[in-house]
Amino acid sequence: MVNLSVNINKIATLRNARGGSLPNLVQFAEDCENFGAQGITIHPRPDQRHITTTDAYELAPVVTTEFNIEGYPDERYMKLIRDLKPAQATLVPDPPGVLTSDNGWDIEKNKDFLSTIIVELNEIGVRSSIFVNADIQSIYLANEVKTDAIEFYTGPYAEGFHVDKEKAVKPYVDAANLANKLGLRINAGHDLNLENLKFFKTRVKHLSEVSIGHAIVTDALYLGIKKTIASYKACLI
Repeated sequence: MVNLSVNINKIATLRNARGGSLPNLVQFAEDCENFGAQGITIHPRPDQRHITTTDAYELAPVVTTEFNIEGYPDERYMKLIRDLKPAQATLVPDPPGVLTSDNGWDIEKNKDFLSTIIVELNEIGVRSSIFVNADIQSIYLANEVKTDAIEFYTGPYAEGFHVDKEKAVKPYVDAANLANKLGLRINAGHDLNLENLKFFKTRVKHLSEVSIGHAIVTDALYLGIKKTIASYKACLI
């Protein structure tokens, strides 16, 4: 079974819209784990528009499943990783102010930078994962910078799913097969939902984990979070 990591950014967004502590982020993370999620993902951006630095420190001792912290690896982010030592650090190429992750790394351009960060993560004892596009060159380059894992940016797959799902998933199938041969752990995330997740999981072999936030929170408005997590996990069996 592929692991489900629940990205709780949107819960923090909802809380921040009103101020105060409702919904309670720590309680929500605990509930997600109790309802079967195998991981919790956060992305503490510099502007703190959803997950704050305080949130990260409060969640770290509470999360008992895999704690995954996403972010652009500047000094602010790396301090969080050094202090909190999550199970996984997912490196994304987002510049400040971007709404959401919308592309994988240009690994060739950032090769030395990523290699240096990954060496540090290895020394800290945190699994490294880098956000990548589903193309063969990116997989070879990901292996060259010695990351432990990749996370596929699945936006293009989600966009093409209703047009031609086989065509949309093909690059991910090929890239995942290569990544597996090279010994890379394979994660995926972005715009995966109850419509397209099962097909993706069925076609893309060797998948270890998916990180999903916006769609889970949206579905939970109608189904409740317990039933929503169960529904997503059913897609990953």
